[in-house]
Amino acid sequence: MSKFNSFDLPLQDLKLIERNQISDDRGFFTRLFCENQLAALGWIKPIKQINYTKTDLKGSVRGMHFQNNPYVEMKMVSCLQGAVYDVAIDLRPNSPTFLHWHAEILSADNKRSLLIPEGFAHGFQALEDSSELLYFHSEVYNQPSESGIHFQDKKINIAWPIDITQVSERDLSHNHLDQNFKGVTCK
Repeated sequence: MSKFNSFDLPLQDLKLIERNQISDDRGFFTRLFCENQLAALGWIKPIKQINYTKTDLKGSVRGMHFQNNPYVEMKMVSCLQGAVYDVAIDLRPNSPTFLHWHAEILSADNKRSLLIPEGFAHGFQALEDSSELLYFHSEVYNQPSESGIHFQDKKINIAWPIDITQVSERDLSHNHLDQNFKGVTCK
């Protein structure tokens, strides 16, 4: 029996993963990652990095981050505490959903994860104080390949669900898209 349920989302190759949980009077058990079962859903690379983040203030935005070739990465994002509005933007130039975005609420309660393919930007807004995320990455962080799109880019027009309370200087400095943006090529 699979420990995951998978749902296709409106952006090509983006998937919502629900983790099946086994509960008893002690608590619960759930699997966060299984190479064999997730390969059928599109995760076909090794995990090269795992990141953990805590966002203290409700309304804070982190994003929209991505890495360029040769360090494009898949991500699987799970919320372990609190809740977030998790956003992915398709940046693949040959995709039918190029420059479209989609968001899902990930929370400790719903035990959902977002499986984000290569060539996507990712970010989120904390919907609760002290929200904690765990990210699995198919590539290591490479500073020269790092990039981002401004979280309030007018061309993308993300509908953040609550008032924005906090953003890092780094994320505020991300560029807005212009006619020179050609997308992110994948390996």
